[in-house]
Amino acid sequence: MRYFVTGATGFIGGRVARRLLAAGHSVTLLARDPAKAREIAALGASVHQGDITDKSTLRAPMTGVDGVFHIAGWYKIGAHNSTPAQTINVDGTRNVLETMKELRIPKGVYTSTLAVNDDTRGVLVDETYRAAPSSLSEYSRTKWIAHFEVAEPMMRAGLPLVVVMSGLVYGPGDTSAAGATLEQYLTRRLPLSPQRTAFCWAHVDDVAHAHMLAMDKGRAGETYIIAGPAHTLIDALALAERITGIPAPRLHPGPAAMRVMGEIMSLVGTVVPLPETFSGEMLRGMAGATYIGSNAKARRDLGYDPRPLEEGLRETLAVDMERLGLRMPVAAR
Repeated sequence: MRYFVTGATGFIGGRVARRLLAAGHSVTLLARDPAKAREIAALGASVHQGDITDKSTLRAPMTGVDGVFHIAGWYKIGAHNSTPAQTINVDGTRNVLETMKELRIPKGVYTSTLAVNDDTRGVLVDETYRAAPSSLSEYSRTKWIAHFEVAEPMMRAGLPLVVVMSGLVYGPGDTSAAGATLEQYLTRRLPLSPQRTAFCWAHVDDVAHAHMLAMDKGRAGETYIIAGPAHTLIDALALAERITGIPAPRLHPGPAAMRVMGEIMSLVGTVVPLPETFSGEMLRGMAGATYIGSNAKARRDLGYDPRPLEEGLRETLAVDMERLGLRMPVAAR
């Protein structure tokens, strides 16, 4: 089979492209900078220079493919310039899906996120849940628009698309805020972990496998939550402490305190640049919010079976510690 993949120079998309190639499929990639796709090209992928925000660059590489994986997205929290969020997450998604329709491509998989549900207030929601447009971040707001105002209407009109919703994706090589948080923990620079804040933690390799399952077994017009098990950030870091022996933060501010800190850091951020993990937008989004959903439908219909957090964290932390020159306790190796 021949597949077209967007976002293949990114964390999830790169894993999906490599899995497709390893399975013997033909893979065509779109990359703004083809030099960043050299490693995947060396494995046999065909790389086309282009950008999902420029629809004219999509038609040639998408022509004749059997399926589309639209994984590319703008994922930054607390960025000084959030203009690309609308251009990439909304307009880019519309460009890819419209081109898929025009070329009559048999099937597509679009990567959405549990963040479109905003704070679920402790409820493990399913695919029928629909929140109001997210207000916690520009990322979640624009992904909400792409999911509910671009992808879903096109599916209802007959586009053979499957939507997958990831949760917090972690693993070796992660450069997002989740990866930065784990690195700050390992280097003892993480001052706190907020009360009640929870995510569904899925290893990147499990998420990549779920994309392939969605293409093979997912029903067009359906949405599947491909998140992992739900854990609070406090519990995840306590687990990390048991694995590494490095103390987790002992300061656990409540939601009100986190919101106050968020407002303060928003003001500070107008004067000096702040790391993403200490931005006002990030702190407000971590103020006791839960981004959790049930993967029961994906387990039942797709055969999805993500690994436990302890297993995935053990591998991830071992790789990160080696990269940082830290020693893993003998008992944990």
